[in-house]
Amino acid sequence: MSLDFLILYEHVVREYESLLLLKLELERRGYSVAIHQLLDRKKLKYFTWKKPKVLVSSCMYDDEAINSHVYNNVGVCRKVVNLHWEQMLSDTQEAAPWFNFNGNAKKCVQTCWGELTRQRLLAHDVPSQNCPVTGAVMMDFLRPEFEGYFKNKEQLCKEFGLDPDKKLMLYISSFGYGSMSEQEVQELSKMAGEDFTQFARTNRESMAETLRWFDLYLADHPEVELVYRRHPSEWNSPALDALQKKRPNFHVIFADSVKQWIVAADQIFIWMSTAIAEVYFAGKSCHILRPQPIEHEYDPVIYKGGRYVETYEEFCQAAGQEDAPFPIDKAMIEGYFDKSETPSYIRMANLLEDVYKNPPRDDPFAPPFKPHFNLLKFCALVGIHMMYAVHLNPKVFRRICPPFADFAGRIYGYVDKAHISRQEVARMEAKIRPFVEGSHKM
Repeated sequence: MSLDFLILYEHVVREYESLLLLKLELERRGYSVAIHQLLDRKKLKYFTWKKPKVLVSSCMYDDEAINSHVYNNVGVCRKVVNLHWEQMLSDTQEAAPWFNFNGNAKKCVQTCWGELTRQRLLAHDVPSQNCPVTGAVMMDFLRPEFEGYFKNKEQLCKEFGLDPDKKLMLYISSFGYGSMSEQEVQELSKMAGEDFTQFARTNRESMAETLRWFDLYLADHPEVELVYRRHPSEWNSPALDALQKKRPNFHVIFADSVKQWIVAADQIFIWMSTAIAEVYFAGKSCHILRPQPIEHEYDPVIYKGGRYVETYEEFCQAAGQEDAPFPIDKAMIEGYFDKSETPSYIRMANLLEDVYKNPPRDDPFAPPFKPHFNLLKFCALVGIHMMYAVHLNPKVFRRICPPFADFAGRIYGYVDKAHISRQEVARMEAKIRPFVEGSHKM
């Protein structure tokens, strides 16, 4: 029996919770659904007896993405829907051809969280039937229907050893370049074909000044607990370690979802994270801390026209402010994140069901696209997953064969980062399922 939907994901933290919500809704409707990581080993069943009717991808920018994400996972599939996880862009990125799709990627269904993204794609010649507005599934967890899904402040604080009677401040960091050395920045710039030197400097200087503000403020306000929600790339930061040792009410925490911390926090501060939309949908406000300007080519366009806190004095004033107005205009937020009475996961499931039941809206495999099977990648993934299963890191081969150790090590790292255990998946499904089933009993 064939599979109805195969959903591909890239990042666990960014995508998996939303994908499980969508999967459970589709299964409730009677469809078969599987979730597969982009770098999982390729499986024969998805090319043959379990070949999916619809392939749901995490990204789909050009012909090479069709080849890599579709053809090399399932063979020819003419019903391709892109969940399009990278929609919060800078103005420079919004104008770039890459983010507006090239070649036959325009013949895939490119879902849009809001009308402003749809209008951008239409202006870049994506056919109207291929860029429907669905809303953003990850925002559904913040809807009233999901009340009780997240822990309350007291539960969360006790779990992490915080005092629930104190004011809980949350800072959502995006200083991904803040802990990188100059050499690492140069290597990244070379790999990406773009010079990140100045933006890395902005990261470092903004991070240092922000931490200075926190240091001064926490010294005078022992009644506050400040949780610093670090960026995934900030795992090695001496500055964070130093402040955490110096101020007992400063806590660097990465565990649990950013939505969970947003729901529990009494007050929220942010730099340039797109999680500001989640703050909005949670019905809360926040303050944007900008010790110095961010280069427009990296600043998410959703922040355009926002109201910023730029000095320590302004920060102190903001920290004492109750019920602050949202720092970004409502029209901007809802233009990129469509707000509807119908949850986005229902709208997305409706779209997928429509794609499943009807003839392809377009043909991603039409000429001049020429698919090709990547045998090297196929074999490499089999080998890497065997090594991962026995916890054999390729770096042990560095002395024998450095090129192999480097090549295999990169893939091994991606596989490890994207891994999620069956037990964790089962736990997440059990948590989400009552809300899916309950929504149809009301």
